[in-house]
Amino acid sequence: MAIHRLNHAVLHIRDLERSVEFYSNLLGFRVVFRTPNAAFLQAEGSTNDHDLGLFHLGADAGDSEAGVRTVGLFHLAWEVQTLPELKDVKNRLAEAGALVNETDHGTTKSLYAKDPDGLEFEVCWLVPAELLPGIHPEVASPLDIDADIRRFGAQTLSGVGVSTALPR
Repeated sequence: MAIHRLNHAVLHIRDLERSVEFYSNLLGFRVVFRTPNAAFLQAEGSTNDHDLGLFHLGADAGDSEAGVRTVGLFHLAWEVQTLPELKDVKNRLAEAGALVNETDHGTTKSLYAKDPDGLEFEVCWLVPAELLPGIHPEVASPLDIDADIRRFGAQTLSGVGVSTALPR
């Protein structure tokens, strides 16, 4: 059986209320189910029963050392539909002090941020397949969302799940 897409992610976090507030306020997730030590959140427009599970460990939980001293997941990437939405997310993440990097990967326009527990995630907009000719994904450069809006258009929908030309 071939894998089609990622259905949801689960994070172990220190403070459930703080993380629910972060993902809800900055990325627009909404709580669809709660227990005393867990929350299940859904992204706006998602057809999944949940996209993110948050499991409370408590204030004494240590920092993740994935990628520093241990193997582990580096980050998750969520897609937005338009470049103005990406710009809005950038502004909210920057205002919250969570934005750590932004990169133009050619085929993908990416923001990188860290949640309250230091877990990194990406928010991106993908160039639609029909606009990919002439774009080279091996070249990373500084992200300029306003220039990309002028180039691709404010209403152009992300090539959701497509970062290379589709096979014919």
